[in-house]
Amino acid sequence: MKNHLTRKNQVLGLMLIISVLGSAYESYEVSHIATANRMLQAGEVLQGDPFPFHQKFADAYQQAKTGNYKHAIQNFSQLLEAPKQQDSALFDPDQALKSQIHFNIGNQLFRSGLQRLVEADGAIQEQAKFDYLQARAAYEQSLKLDPHNQAAKFNLSLLHGVIPKHIKTVPQDPSGMEISNLPQGLP
Repeated sequence: MKNHLTRKNQVLGLMLIISVLGSAYESYEVSHIATANRMLQAGEVLQGDPFPFHQKFADAYQQAKTGNYKHAIQNFSQLLEAPKQQDSALFDPDQALKSQIHFNIGNQLFRSGLQRLVEADGAIQEQAKFDYLQARAAYEQSLKLDPHNQAAKFNLSLLHGVIPKHIKTVPQDPSGMEISNLPQGLP
């Protein structure tokens, strides 16, 4: 009987030690995440962060805030292409997060189209038309992933109020577009 109680005490003691270590690790992680959240709320860019997905998202958000819509769109698009990494474990962003990323891409395209001037005859510039159509596609994709995204619904309705009903545009020539500051095509 005494041997039986000693074995139970050893097992319970081991479980206690594992629980204390697990609690310490989790409290460290929570404090680390809280520090990253405080930095993001203050508008600071995360440096050397073990959360590369969040760092890329913060960079894209800051670029959009400063009016650098082209690079913000590129960074948001890269978030959709690569799996999300956190604590060395790969996992894809969930549907709601993908919806938010598409919503942010739509916002940047919408703003990019709004900043373009109209032609002398009052017509919308071709690049602005292209941006509007791409913004509409991004908002629709956001709503496809998360039909309850009220902000995407609202912005899509605003976009429909800005663009003409039967907007048509010429296809964009990708030879002059830059991806990652590397020109495509022949000079």
